[in-house]
This record gives sequence, structure tokens and C-alpha cells, in this order.
Amino acid sequence: MSLPDPIPLLRLAPVIPVLTIERASDAVRLARALVAGGLPVIEVTLRTKAALDATKAIADEVPGCVPGVGTVLTPRDVVAALEAGARYLVSPGTTPHLVAAFVQAPVPALPGCATVSETMALSAQGFRVLKFFPAEAAGGIAWLKAIAAPLPDLKFCPTGGIGADNARGYLALANVIAVGGSWPAPRELIAAGEFARITDLARGAAELRPANASRLSPSA
Repeated sequence: MSLPDPIPLLRLAPVIPVLTIERASDAVRLARALVAGGLPVIEVTLRTKAALDATKAIADEVPGCVPGVGTVLTPRDVVAALEAGARYLVSPGTTPHLVAAFVQAPVPALPGCATVSETMALSAQGFRVLKFFPAEAAGGIAWLKAIAAPLPDLKFCPTGGIGADNARGYLALANVIAVGGSWPAPRELIAAGEFARITDLARGAAELRPANASRLSPSA
């Protein structure tokens, strides 16, 4: 069974803003600010009560944005995210029940992994692009370099502890397509309605193009 391919989405920008949205009323302005800065692919985390309403508002009102839903923990979360208009799904880790739900989902999924065994298990289920989380705590760049040779067909979107200071190092790796991080849209700027500043941060992040971009193909 061929799973939906997340690579075309991940190639749209080098950084995926990982968003914690407290007020759904901020969602559309936030998404437009990020798109204006060159980051059209976003991840709305299921860490607040407003997350699903925020995702739906973005999906309905910001056509230039590709909203995904993260912190997906259960099959029920998968259903709710899809109903809200999620274009892709992200999990911090992956249980057997969640794998089954991702396999059946009509949109791409980035299942989370933190060990070689988890990575191999997800590869056996047909996943070729994984979320490496928590990246810095789980071994960071050194871990990704170490598994590149034994697992050459897998690509990663590392998230967790990644910011403007170390993102470029991750993006220089051949097995990294994009990175996720909260720094382009910090919670305090969202709460303060500082969307122009968020656009400026997004522009800086959008300039961190992966050094390996020319070597990636949609079928990689």
C-alpha cells in the first residue's frame, strides 16, 4: 500500500512553524503573517482547546497556507484533525493504533520516532518521512548522521530544541528535508498580536534553504 507522500509539502519551505494557538481569533492573521514571510506550511499543535477551531479557520480562509495538525496522539485525534481541514498529520511518537490510523488517513503523516528501532518499525509500515522528536534531546545532528548509512531511504523532519541558531546545521544533512520549530511564531508574539514581527521572523527562517534541496525528489 502506497501512503500519501509528504515530501512535496515539506519542500515548500525549510522550516515548519510549530504553533500553540490559545485564541482561534488569532489563527487567520497568524497564518497570513507566516505565509507573507515565506512559510506556507504550518503545524497547529493540539495543545490548546482552540487548536481545531484555529485549524478550520486557516483551512477555510487562508488559501495560500497548508495547515497540518500536530501532537496527534490517538485515532480520535486523527479524525478530528481531518474534519478541521488538516492537510497533514504529525505525532510526537507512534503507537500501533496510531500507525493504523495514519495508514488509513487520506493525507500525509509524519509519525514521530526517537530511536533506531522505532524508525525501522515505521519504515516497515511504509513510512519514508518521519518526525525525529525530541531532536536535540534524542541525539540531534549526530544521531541523524549516524543512521544515514544504515537507513539511506529514510528522510526526517527534526523537531524539538531547534531554533534559529542550529536549524542550518540540521538542514545541511542529506536525510533532513525540513525542520520544525516554534521560533518563527513565539507564543508571546501571537498573544500580543505582533504579526508584523512574526512575518519578519518567518522571512529569516525561509532563507534557511536546505543545502540538499537539489538532491531531493518527490519520490525520495
